[in-house]
Amino acid sequence: MTTPGANTDPPVRMHPYGSRYVPPEGLAGQAKALARETLRKLGTATAPLREGPDYLIIGTKRGGTTSMAKWLLEHPQVQTLWPARETRKGTYYFDVNYSRGSSWYHGHFPTKAAHQLAQRKAGKKLIVGEATPYYLYHPNAPARAHEAAPDAKVIALLRNPIDRAYGHWMERTRNGVETLAFAEAIRIEAERLEGEEQKMIDDPSYVSFAHQHYSYVDQGRYSRGLRRWIDTYGDQLMILRSEDMYAEPAKIYTQVTDFLGLEHFEPKAFAAWNLKPRDPLEASDEQWLRTQLEPDIREVETILNRNMDWL
Repeated sequence: MTTPGANTDPPVRMHPYGSRYVPPEGLAGQAKALARETLRKLGTATAPLREGPDYLIIGTKRGGTTSMAKWLLEHPQVQTLWPARETRKGTYYFDVNYSRGSSWYHGHFPTKAAHQLAQRKAGKKLIVGEATPYYLYHPNAPARAHEAAPDAKVIALLRNPIDRAYGHWMERTRNGVETLAFAEAIRIEAERLEGEEQKMIDDPSYVSFAHQHYSYVDQGRYSRGLRRWIDTYGDQLMILRSEDMYAEPAKIYTQVTDFLGLEHFEPKAFAAWNLKPRDPLEASDEQWLRTQLEPDIREVETILNRNMDWL
């Protein structure tokens, strides 16, 4: 039997930063694409002159990573990645772009000279970081991140994995990456993912399309990823519930800014980014997911010594 999406060849071409690749249209589109490519090369060439990350938001996917990243970028002490006009939240370096090299990665950050000048003008400490939601799940990301940025503060947002799975599938469906119905996709997921993580561990250069894009259930098994990041970063890791962030955004935002050593600040509005309308989850699918995910939810509660209130 051949499972849709089970082979190693991606069914669609993806952009290095996680979205589906859309070819530039017309001369204007091609010119913009060439300009972006030129800037990336410039950033790579000047990497030794550039800053590294002070913080990393590592996920989870569909757990509010984009919202928290955008809220932080409103803080006057938080700088954007370079160039600022790209408004990019993350690099996907410690997962799918690692083969591009550390110079490529550091090319996304402001130069040390520009950073120091901005700090002098502001009269206070400034920080810069990135948010990539696949980092929490990727088996090699914690060690890679620690080698590049051992002093970084790390933030993980954990969403009810049942809701997360459905939201992940909806996003992949909207983007044309997934063609299967939700019920079928989650029930053949194990077959699609079979052996993929071990391949990534055995061969660090291996990039798994299925592991990143079809892991609706397994990305919600947080305990494995949490243990990796806790073992690597210890007290430098802050773990939050996505539900708390959306229920009390000002409170959670203050906790995050305190954790990052920033002055008190509150954005004008706590907008929920990437929030899309959706059909209700079928009761049979919800129950199936609950059965699959309950053991890991209990394990997460043990790790964090708190009731996650997801069951």
